[in-house]
Amino acid sequence: MADAGSGTVVAVPNLREFFHDSVQRALRNQRVAVDDHTEHYVVNVLTMFARSEELYERTPEGVRLRPLAHMLADAASAPSSQQRDETLRRLGDVSLFIAGFFAQSFARKLVDVDYHIAMGGRAYGTLAENLRYSIRGQAFAAVFMELAGKFQRLVDVLNDVAEMAYQHTDKDILRLYEIWLKTGSPRAFAILQRLGVAPVQAGARQEH
Repeated sequence: MADAGSGTVVAVPNLREFFHDSVQRALRNQRVAVDDHTEHYVVNVLTMFARSEELYERTPEGVRLRPLAHMLADAASAPSSQQRDETLRRLGDVSLFIAGFFAQSFARKLVDVDYHIAMGGRAYGTLAENLRYSIRGQAFAAVFMELAGKFQRLVDVLNDVAEMAYQHTDKDILRLYEIWLKTGSPRAFAILQRLGVAPVQAGARQEH
């Protein structure tokens, strides 16, 4: 796989083990505690979307990432509860992966990382509520509820996974500041402090 920031290829003998170890390390770094089942789910999402054919979809315009708003519309108009829940799950998964691995690239986009955090968190939360009332889904409801409640913190965790070996430039510092302003990310706040920047927001977000 490619080393985030450097463009070099890192040889990984087992991708799932790599993500498992990286996620555990990032969870410790970010002081985020999740249930083992939730951690396992996140590792599975990373392993799955490491294959681009799982992330992108074939459309009449070519292979591309389906807009989140279209996924949400598909879920709302799904002909069955199973299809609705599958679409909500993909919406949450895609939002988590994109916000976690491509936060720096959003500066050039019409939508930003906070949009993905909001959409993904709501999708997982709605899915958790839906599954609470089905015997088949009750085992997964707690996982999706935790993913919804800790979505932004898990984005920080995946940012760590993607950028563990990344050296931040001045341009990245500005982008980290913007991410902190929009999402309140503790990870972005901590990195800015390590880089000698004291984040301050007018009207006053207080970070502890």
